[in-house]
Amino acid sequence: MAREIPEADWRLLRQLSQIALERFCGSVLDEVAGLTADTGRSNHARYLALFDLVKQRDKELAVAFDDLRRSTAFFRLAAIRHRKLLTDEEFARFSPETRDAVRVLLGESGE
Repeated sequence: MAREIPEADWRLLRQLSQIALERFCGSVLDEVAGLTADTGRSNHARYLALFDLVKQRDKELAVAFDDLRRSTAFFRLAAIRHRKLLTDEEFARFSPETRDAVRVLLGESGE
């Protein structure tokens, strides 16, 4: 695995990470809406479930998006890819070396 993400891939990751973040947040908001609409549970039960959900999703958000630096880029990209927050077409825009590094981190074989 390369030590540092190539400059072109770094620029692309910074651009696509914003799109991926929007997708992640949108899916969390959809989960929240479904959870809060569940009138079969008490308000307190829904509140507790909401609290647990937000805590868990916040941890996931941190793994994928916090501390985005060149030295953490492969790990952040792997976390984003693992959560399916980029399309195959978006992922294919990265260099073969970067895609291979992400596949190694995810334990996937090459294509």
